[in-house]
Amino acid sequence: MEGLVKLSFYSFTAASIALAGAAICYLLYALGRVRVRQAQLATTAGTTMATRSTEFGLSPVGLGRFGTMLTWFAVFFQGLAILFRTLVSKSAPSNMYEFSLIFVFALALMYVLFERTYRAKQLGAVVLPVALGMAIYVWSLPVGLREVNPLIPALQNQPLMTAHVSMAIFAYASFAVSFAAAVLFLIANNRRVAWLPSPEMLDDIGYRAVTIGFPLMAGVLILGSVWAYQAWGTYWQWDPKETSALFLWLIYAVYLHTRSLRGWRGTRSAIILLIGFGAVIFTYYGNYFFGGLHAYGGV
Repeated sequence: MEGLVKLSFYSFTAASIALAGAAICYLLYALGRVRVRQAQLATTAGTTMATRSTEFGLSPVGLGRFGTMLTWFAVFFQGLAILFRTLVSKSAPSNMYEFSLIFVFALALMYVLFERTYRAKQLGAVVLPVALGMAIYVWSLPVGLREVNPLIPALQNQPLMTAHVSMAIFAYASFAVSFAAAVLFLIANNRRVAWLPSPEMLDDIGYRAVTIGFPLMAGVLILGSVWAYQAWGTYWQWDPKETSALFLWLIYAVYLHTRSLRGWRGTRSAIILLIGFGAVIFTYYGNYFFGGLHAYGGV
């Protein structure tokens, strides 16, 4: 069993390296290529004067392709890390180390699925640095969390635990994609950057990502209530994690409501998506500051 734990760690190491390479490739691809033009101008005095101008253009296509390849490598190795870990623990993630491992996997997987659908590799310039930041966070966690420990009684409902945690992870990953689309939308809409996807496409990507994450987050709240009743004897206790998750869900409900019934598009919707992802971060790390019934291994 110890060998599988080591294999999981080595696979995560390989995934982290691939994520770092992919993030760099996507950032360079999204920034574009700088071209310096030099021209000779004739003056009225009969002399010439050299002028230089700087402009941005499309990045080499190979950077985007290499970024995609590295992201798939990261998905593969991160999947192996989770598989080996699960074979040892025989349970859904029960601490912040395991939860974050799967979150990194979900972020990378959700991104490549959206990239495959929309052919918008520039999204990777935002999503992959977020995934890399999460991988760095995993490296910063106490070494003791890498050990596989027996589950406490409240976490021994495997079907509910697996569904509840999986829905939360993929909801967060979907919201990360919508966040990336909102960031690029605000840049493309205000500066008219030619090599970025059109604002209309980015607006649609943000919306599609929310339509995936919103029902998943609703499932998190429903299954969490059922699980809470079985574990603690009550459906809702206004625990900090419960409250922040509900607030997070309401933010995206406002986004969908204003978009479908009030016709909000563009900048206003993008700002709501930025606020929503801020709520995701708060929900993810809130237990470090507020504790509560969910503070098992930092989760």
